[in-house]
Amino acid sequence: MPRLSRRHLLASGLAAPFVLRAATSARAEAPLLGTSFPTHRRFTIGEFEVTTILGGTARRDEPQSIFGLNVDPEEFSQVSRDNFLSPDVMQFFFTPTVVNTGSEVILFDTGLNAANTTAALQSAGYEADQVDVVVLTHMHGDHIGGLMSGGAPTFGNARYVTGQVEFDHWAAQGNDGFDTNVRPLADQMTFLGDGDDVVTGVTGLAAFGHTPGHMVYRLDSAGEGLVIFADLANHPVWSLARPDWELRFDADKAEAARARRTILDMIVADRVPAVGYHMPFPAVGYVDTGAGDAAYQWVPESGQLMG
Repeated sequence: MPRLSRRHLLASGLAAPFVLRAATSARAEAPLLGTSFPTHRRFTIGEFEVTTILGGTARRDEPQSIFGLNVDPEEFSQVSRDNFLSPDVMQFFFTPTVVNTGSEVILFDTGLNAANTTAALQSAGYEADQVDVVVLTHMHGDHIGGLMSGGAPTFGNARYVTGQVEFDHWAAQGNDGFDTNVRPLADQMTFLGDGDDVVTGVTGLAAFGHTPGHMVYRLDSAGEGLVIFADLANHPVWSLARPDWELRFDADKAEAARARRTILDMIVADRVPAVGYHMPFPAVGYVDTGAGDAAYQWVPESGQLMG
């Protein structure tokens, strides 16, 4: 009887049971690993290096208790479904931004707490003591929560910058978050008005309404730009696309809507990328004019900033 090679066995189909047995015995069951998510996104704007960091995420029920307060529930539900969103539950993101100018490391907002923010910084390659400047866009708790750690400043080598109007409002009114996290640092703070610079190439712009002194920041470097718009718009569909939909957290809802339109019009006209503190992480994208009932649309960055 002639000797059959493996090639002949495979051709004849005689080897199939042996191949199947070998493959089955060699395959190990892989455990489920759970969902995963990136914790930072780094890119360049001119000579600046920009890194968004995930300072936390949270599930919230009944999104219309937050967004679209002045909208009929049927309209809210229809807009949600049209945009693949649930009208019953949503995910919030909290995204501080690091800008390395080459000479200073600037952190925009400090997140919910020090532990989350420093962990996110470390995942992006930074330590808290490397931060030279902390900029506070406004003083809601999810932006100032990481300023202090165990009664001491989290960013021990930093100076602090915030809007004068914003600071004056909270200093007069006071609350636990401000008194615990911001007031102890007041002597180390520099206060800005509309159009003032944090450093060369980083300019504060008034965008009042979300809070009395809420500010956004424009970056300009080597002919490129970016806008860090903080809480100007808190959701791509329920806020940015529909700037007149009222947000529960906006202190002055009419003024907040006017600010949204003013700043978003600038971003559209200048065709620069933007970072939104509550946009879906990594929170980087572009703003364009919308269609239908949407005044604008959020266009997530899709590789344009990879260098």
